[in-house]
Amino acid sequence: MSALIIVLRLIHIIGGVFWVGTALLMTFFINPSIQATAEAGQKFLGHLITKTPLGQVHGLSAVLTVLAGASLYWIDSQGFTSDWMTSGAGLGFGIGGLFGLLGVITSIIHALNLRALATAAQVQGEPTPEQIDKIRATQKRLGVVSRVDTAVLLFALIFMATARYWRF
Repeated sequence: MSALIIVLRLIHIIGGVFWVGTALLMTFFINPSIQATAEAGQKFLGHLITKTPLGQVHGLSAVLTVLAGASLYWIDSQGFTSDWMTSGAGLGFGIGGLFGLLGVITSIIHALNLRALATAAQVQGEPTPEQIDKIRATQKRLGVVSRVDTAVLLFALIFMATARYWRF
């Protein structure tokens, strides 16, 4: 195995672990805790999103994971030209890659909703009824987008983890 492939695999796997792990953590633990703790949860989210590099690191891991994965697919498929692409492994990695690309889109939408919610947490004093409605709508959207993002990333993970064992 060449050094390039080793480096690309490490970037792809470690980045993917962080990306999917962060999505799972947010969906199943952090988002429900934020909703359950009302104002304190909003302040926590505001700090998490605006004062730590979590969002940037999450986004960077998503981009690096997809770029490394696309590079590996390019190498394995000899520039998207070989019969390998229609083999079990080629199809499995290809489908996983499509879910990964979809995961980038859903992760961006998720991040935008988190940022909007974090901005809402910056409201000083009592929020107006309109602000409360916007916060609730954003929380509801965040819950849906978070679950979709996590499902898409889990499908990518499942296809990637099993692709080498597909037989047709």
